[in-house]
Amino acid sequence: MTTDFLISARKQFEYYKMLGDKTFAQLTEEQLFWQYNNESNSISTIVKHLWGNMLSRWTDFLTSDGEKEWRNRDAEFDNDIYTRQELLDKWNAGWTCLFEALDSLKEEDLQKEIYIRNMGHSVVEAINRQLAHYPYHIGQIIFIGKMVCDASWTSLSIPKGNSNAYNADKFSKPKRKEHFTNELLNQTGNKKE
Repeated sequence: MTTDFLISARKQFEYYKMLGDKTFAQLTEEQLFWQYNNESNSISTIVKHLWGNMLSRWTDFLTSDGEKEWRNRDAEFDNDIYTRQELLDKWNAGWTCLFEALDSLKEEDLQKEIYIRNMGHSVVEAINRQLAHYPYHIGQIIFIGKMVCDASWTSLSIPKGNSNAYNADKFSKPKRKEHFTNELLNQTGNKKE
């Protein structure tokens, strides 16, 4: 295992953060707090849960259990974020904690054992666990965004009906080795992701 894993993991996390950022940018403040029903979560509630999880998992990542004593997971599902700025502050605080922890890791740390709720994980397993968990919730955020925007939604992937043109563009370029997120993270505007 090399530091290539850490670079790739960071790029994957950046990609999912970008998808959330691009979703928030399409929504009104009111839409960030919309709930389909009482049993479902609003985008703001999902963000609060991600924030709580990120702070718990990534604070003192190598030295303390990922489920911190100070975390109140149940309270993460109380919808008490009231503004877009509060939502963005929590969103960015969680990601900052994650990226600082990830950036501090060295190749020799990858096989170390850490714990989440007293269950041992290699550092690689713990990172992969979060690389599965966060996209699950970011997919929910995107789905809610698509529902509330309806026809005004701007696709965050290949828009419907554009697969052939997208593939033709990709196959018109020479074969190369690079992380798939490189061009996506460098794009701006409404280009295909």
